[in-house]
Amino acid sequence: MTEMHTTEMHTTEMHTTEVHTTEVLVPIAASTERLVRTVKALNDTEVGGETLVPPWTRGHVITHLARAADSLCRLLTWARTGVETPQYAGMDARAAEIEAGARRPVHELVADVVASAERFDDAIRSLPDEAWSYEVRMRTGELRTPEALASARLRELEVHHADLAAGYRFTDVPPPTARLIIDDLVDAQRRREGVPPLRIDATDTDLTHELGTGGPTIRGTQADLLGWLTGRTTGAALTTSRPGPVPAAPYWI
Repeated sequence: MTEMHTTEMHTTEMHTTEVHTTEVLVPIAASTERLVRTVKALNDTEVGGETLVPPWTRGHVITHLARAADSLCRLLTWARTGVETPQYAGMDARAAEIEAGARRPVHELVADVVASAERFDDAIRSLPDEAWSYEVRMRTGELRTPEALASARLRELEVHHADLAAGYRFTDVPPPTARLIIDDLVDAQRRREGVPPLRIDATDTDLTHELGTGGPTIRGTQADLLGWLTGRTTGAALTTSRPGPVPAAPYWI
């Protein structure tokens, strides 16, 4: 192979990787911007307010999002270097980190979210081409490639943004992003054993998924399905093909 051909091939690989990286990061950057706007609008008293995931306050949720970004950076380091780097030192350490940062003033919380988001962005951009197919193990035991880690980050940003109960709802999640998150949730369920059969049909998009066969069909808007699948709502706005109320969604994380 000539030097010219080698250079052309290297340039093409770099271009392909850069395009792929940009596609992965664009929705994450937009989601982060929306979150930061919401947090900036809070005052220091409101940071201690209730959320959709009690007993966590808004400060707990915001701190969790920052530390979760750092935990994914560790997994991306694992993918980049091949050296096992656990997502967390342990669940007690994870809880202690969140508790330690939960009562900070708004300006500190905003700065932490922004800085941790930048670290995640840098970690994704530093991945060589071969690292994108490398699987690492999340704290839940799931094996994920960097692209799947990016999906997990997007899911955390959007779901926990709604968890803040500060004006951002599942209906505010951009439909393409909501669909990506639902796809990710269903893919995770398919990798697990013992998940009851289920079919979901969105009434406002062409989204449909089936887990096994013979289960009930749950219908509703994509936003209502997302709230139900993440356990944030009971599914009161949904319908089921079986008699009785909409069942609880399968455990999702």
